[in-house]
Amino acid sequence: MTADEPTILATSAFFEVGRYGSNDWRPGKIHRLAAELANATAKPRICVLTQATGDPEEVIGAHYRAFAGTEFVASHLQLFPMPNVADIRAHLLEQDVIWVHGGSVANLCAVWRVHGVDEILHEAWQAGVVLSGVSAGSICWHQGGSTDSFGPDLRGFTDGLGWLPFSNGVHYDAEEQRRPKMHELIGDGTLGDGYATDDGAGLVYRGTTLAEVVADRPGPRGYSLTRAADGSVTETPLPTRVL
Repeated sequence: MTADEPTILATSAFFEVGRYGSNDWRPGKIHRLAAELANATAKPRICVLTQATGDPEEVIGAHYRAFAGTEFVASHLQLFPMPNVADIRAHLLEQDVIWVHGGSVANLCAVWRVHGVDEILHEAWQAGVVLSGVSAGSICWHQGGSTDSFGPDLRGFTDGLGWLPFSNGVHYDAEEQRRPKMHELIGDGTLGDGYATDDGAGLVYRGTTLAEVVADRPGPRGYSLTRAADGSVTETPLPTRVL
């Protein structure tokens, strides 16, 4: 079972975090929304991609622990030091949901392109596999956004996959550089108009159109960011559905 049309869930939302350390995770409302969008709520097949952090074993393991004992049937695609599956295309196309972990969006997109994963993900998107993720896993589908891929001071990233013809700002309310940097990058033309999400919020795209903004709790919002002719940027809060 797959989505009714090409669907991307681009978020600043994460797992529910437990009390036993930084990698004590359980699926969040955002993951269950991804399964719902894929029309696969009984035993949704979810494949995790962690290339933005270099495929560390502890992060891959944390994802398996998160999904263990739940309705999800989890797998992962690893590219460091080599692919862990013989047929990447077949593996990704048999999923209901692909979840992309955060980290360096610049490294993520570069590694995908080296292995041809970008083309496979586009095919999966068109076939109805729901593409989803957090932070770098949100920016990647867009033209670009603000990133710490190059150091702690945020810079503009303009080499996203670009299937969604917008800029994308993540962690909008949680990191002090995020909001002003997105305004700067859009205002000076480095990035085009786009959308931003507070931590806990996500953007649901049907095709290349924003269908709705969602949040895993009351409070987080999504925003549209548009540049005027004089370079000023208008930020407009968007209606946000709490899951």
